Amino acid sequence: MLLPPFRSSQWRSLRLERGRVLLRPAQQRDWRAWSQLRLESRAFLTPWEPTWPYDALTRGAFRRRLRVYNQEMRDGGSYSFLVFRRGAREQDEMLIGGVTLSNVRRGVAQTGSLGYWIGGRFARQGYMTEALAAVLDFAFGHLGLHRIEAACLPRNAASRALLAKLGFQEEGYAREFLRINGSWQDHVLYALLHDDVRYGGD
Repeated sequence: MLLPPFRSSQWRSLRLERGRVLLRPAQQRDWRAWSQLRLESRAFLTPWEPTWPYDALTRGAFRRRLRVYNQEMRDGGSYSFLVFRRGAREQDEMLIGGVTLSNVRRGVAQTGSLGYWIGGRFARQGYMTEALAAVLDFAFGHLGLHRIEAACLPRNAASRALLAKLGFQEEGYAREFLRINGSWQDHVLYALLHDDVRYGGD
């Protein structure tokens, strides 16, 4: 079953929950927490990400980022979430990372690509496992996708273990697949199908 793209009003109210985490689209009011978490985690994140532009953490850059996210959502091509550690009250929720389901292809493919990041002080505590499980249920359930792909650097042992735990299977090796931290780097390719056994899957 193919579902229509979200209207803007639907997207703004979208919430995904799993275990200790809540995921929702970024809003203007998230800029300060987002920029502070990214800044304190810069050394932890930059080996695995594209080179940050000079204004990466500014309010203006964040505003531009939100415009892109909203347009991609309207087009049905990408779905971006911030990840929060759940609290007893909404004001107790703490930003810990982000997940994006991008490059969604319909037609005969029914595929999307998974990307994610987490603040350094929240890493290796199981939060991203729960966050990705929520996004996978959203992708396979609400969006009706058949296949989710992911790629990571061969030396990123934590990310490779995370994908394996979720049920992803290693499918190949792509030479100079993405430009990461200023240079073209090889990646290991993974995929998960709708009917594969996965962590927390329905």
